[in-house]
Amino acid sequence: MYLLLEKIGSGTLEFLETSGRMGMFLMRALTSMFQMPFKVNPVVRQVHFIGARSAFVILFTGLFTGMVLGLQGYYTLRKFGSEGFLGSAVALSLIRELGPVLTALMVIGRAGSAICAEVGIMRNSEQIDALECMAVDPFRFLIAPKLLAGIIAMPLLTAIFDVIGILGGYLVGTGLFGINPGAYFQGMYTSVVWADVEMGLVKSLVFGLLMVWIAACKGFYLHMERSGGFGAEGVSRTTTDAVVLSSVSVLVWDYLISALLL
Repeated sequence: MYLLLEKIGSGTLEFLETSGRMGMFLMRALTSMFQMPFKVNPVVRQVHFIGARSAFVILFTGLFTGMVLGLQGYYTLRKFGSEGFLGSAVALSLIRELGPVLTALMVIGRAGSAICAEVGIMRNSEQIDALECMAVDPFRFLIAPKLLAGIIAMPLLTAIFDVIGILGGYLVGTGLFGINPGAYFQGMYTSVVWADVEMGLVKSLVFGLLMVWIAACKGFYLHMERSGGFGAEGVSRTTTDAVVLSSVSVLVWDYLISALLL
């Protein structure tokens, strides 16, 4: 009984310590984003890394997601004689839900893991300590450009995902099942309203913030992670934890935002 209580207490203290550390990290990173002078080049490089270099993955995933939605949606709607609403079903599913979530999960796997590993290796090799010794703020130099780039790039990637997914559904619906192209786009035009686009936009902004925040924080405090530690093994474990935590956070916040905006 005593050992059980000790484990519960130590786990609770560790959770509170980690939560407080991550909260302070986010506040310092957000504050550093607005410090002058503002440098554009680091942000542009990070937007290229997070956004442009993830474009192929987003295009590929979005196309086949839309094709699957078109395929499954047709067979479902055909049972009710509503094949003409295929465009509405595909567009609403992508814009409100699947577009932001799948985009975030893909970017977390490609860019989020790289951010955590990069910052973790810098902590491991004492480069962050060297920046602090030279009176260079690591949050302004390292974290703020990544955070701002994630907030900028994620909505753009989500928009690309949505457009390509709608095109994939169109190809399946009109090419395989002979749905009228005009009916496909007319149904989408009449059913999609600004509130749907706004929900997808809010989700993508929050997911971009979550991805960079969790990935960079895990790498930045690599030496304080119980499952991490120094060396290549510590970096690999911390990166894995960051990807898992980011993915779970995206799914949790997806539900919370949907519940608030519906």
